[in-house]
Amino acid sequence: MIFENIMAKTKKSEQNMTLLDHLIELRNRLLISFCAFIFLFFLCFIKFTTNNQNLADIVYNFLQAPLASQISENGGRMIYTALHEGFFTQVKVAFFISLCVSLPIFLIQIWRFVAPGLYQNEKKAFLPFLLATPVLFVAGAAMVYYIVIPLAWDFFLSFQANGVDGSLPIELEPRISEYLSLVMKLIFAFGLCFELPVILLLLVKTGIITPDDLANKRKYAILTAFVIAAILTPPDVISQILLALPIIVLYEISIIFSKFLIKS
Repeated sequence: MIFENIMAKTKKSEQNMTLLDHLIELRNRLLISFCAFIFLFFLCFIKFTTNNQNLADIVYNFLQAPLASQISENGGRMIYTALHEGFFTQVKVAFFISLCVSLPIFLIQIWRFVAPGLYQNEKKAFLPFLLATPVLFVAGAAMVYYIVIPLAWDFFLSFQANGVDGSLPIELEPRISEYLSLVMKLIFAFGLCFELPVILLLLVKTGIITPDDLANKRKYAILTAFVIAAILTPPDVISQILLALPIIVLYEISIIFSKFLIKS
């Protein structure tokens, strides 16, 4: 296997490894992550279902399900207006899938590169942060998909109107590329914001900040949470609040856990 051949070249004694050896090992581990990404990317285009769908089709149908459940009753549809738009939308979905799935592989490879240089107590201290990173990202993505998106879509669809008194009806016909971009933006925004405890606790662990610093800057953190929510979410109050509130809660949780982290 190509991965085994790559890693076999890096299995030197840690005592004998030079700076160049470390750089070569880092290159090999990054190459493994890149190969995994490329493999997953092309895997998304292989049709394997009975109705001739590939993985990109399945994931896109999953992402559009919240909208489909609200507009399909009225005969709603999605459109694309450029000849190449349908193809590049599938490419974006494949990139999205590959990035999300290969991220844990990348983190594992980075950990295997760094871990030999750490003491046992340092490994025990930093391993929880590594494990919490994908878990918190998935939690943020799940929240935006199952809670925020249905509420936001319901708000935006309220602007549809039937034609009365000679006026034309107003109906939504979303473009597939614009819809996908919006959903991906929301998923990454919530997923990254949910990484706040990992970032703050790492800063406390390394001594850059203290729990008292976090507590004293609470009012600035609350203001920043609403500013970030206003930038990253659609222009409706509901979705902005639904992002700002978890950020504030995660900030408070970080303060609590940081105090235990200092005592340990």
